[in-house]
Amino acid sequence: MKKLIYFVVYLVPIMAMGQERYAAILQDIEANNTTLAALREETNAQMLGNRTGITLPDPEAEFNYLWGNPSLIGNRTDFSVTQSFDFPTAYHHRREIAGMQNRNAELRYKAQRIRLLLEAKQTCIELVYQNALVKEYSVRLDHARQIAESYRLRLEQGDANLLGYNKARLNLTAVDAQLAKAEAERERLLSELKRLNGGNEPISLPDHFLPSPLPTDFETWYSEAENRNPLLQYVKGEVNIVRAEVKLNRALLLPKFTTGYMSETVVGEQFRGITLGISLPLWENRSRLREAEARIKSSEAQLEDSRLQFYNQLQGLYRKASILRGHALELRQAVADSRNNGLLNKALESGEISLLEYLLELEYYYDAVEQALEVERDYELALAELSAVEL
Repeated sequence: MKKLIYFVVYLVPIMAMGQERYAAILQDIEANNTTLAALREETNAQMLGNRTGITLPDPEAEFNYLWGNPSLIGNRTDFSVTQSFDFPTAYHHRREIAGMQNRNAELRYKAQRIRLLLEAKQTCIELVYQNALVKEYSVRLDHARQIAESYRLRLEQGDANLLGYNKARLNLTAVDAQLAKAEAERERLLSELKRLNGGNEPISLPDHFLPSPLPTDFETWYSEAENRNPLLQYVKGEVNIVRAEVKLNRALLLPKFTTGYMSETVVGEQFRGITLGISLPLWENRSRLREAEARIKSSEAQLEDSRLQFYNQLQGLYRKASILRGHALELRQAVADSRNNGLLNKALESGEISLLEYLLELEYYYDAVEQALEVERDYELALAELSAVEL
């Protein structure tokens, strides 16, 4: 339970397009992930364990063979079979509790599954971002090589100085380093996805983000989120389990019974019949009842706290995603409007601007492109959390 408290699942009944983007790779990970397989087996074992102890206790058989003294009185033989049982309503409450515990075990597995798939989806988003950077840096590297080669030829022809040529080479080296860094990070993310995929190679992912819509009515959206959140359902289940345990402990305050068959044989005599017994639980379970009643208040307070935390964190994520979405659209439009590489190339070739001015102008444009990609990535990461319950 404590482990689950640190994990809050969020929902956006969103965009089939956004979900389908990573659906294939997430399906592979769900099928191949060894952690999920172990969690599934652990959950199955726990569900079987929850059904233990809900039936009658085992019957007891007793046999006595007593030697007589003096021997003239003969020997005595006793045999009995008895079955004890609680008041009948106790077994109903035990079965009810076992069913609730099994439902909660399944909810805990779902929460852990969502947490793992959310981690995988976030890794996919980071990989798309790195793919986009590699693509962008590759284009820049080709461009930087062309400039460096152009200045080398101009230097040989006496049309450029060594200072300009060194600037062009320095720019080429810097872009090459950026590309190498992005490729290294991409390889790390691919290795992480391979680990999550049970050691199997993941399918390829695109090198750009697609726009994903965000619901406009938060309150309507939140009501659905609360109903479908497995963590909240788990906490509600814990409250119901504690309430059922109170009923069980009250039933255990009622008498317990024992019934069975008994025979006694001595020389020339034999007795057979039934046995009946009753146990009055005057003290044994009273402290358990008080404990269960106290746990109801604790569980209800925990449920209310979880609802409050869920609402506030979900609202904060929604606002963050909304801001990032607007910022991403603005940046992408600004990048499209400021794409003037052709004009800059002509100005550089004609001598209207220096190489330093040319590189500074390109740097402004490149910074805008990278900021747009970064904001798009952050928006996708926020949406991944918001739509986690759809996984």
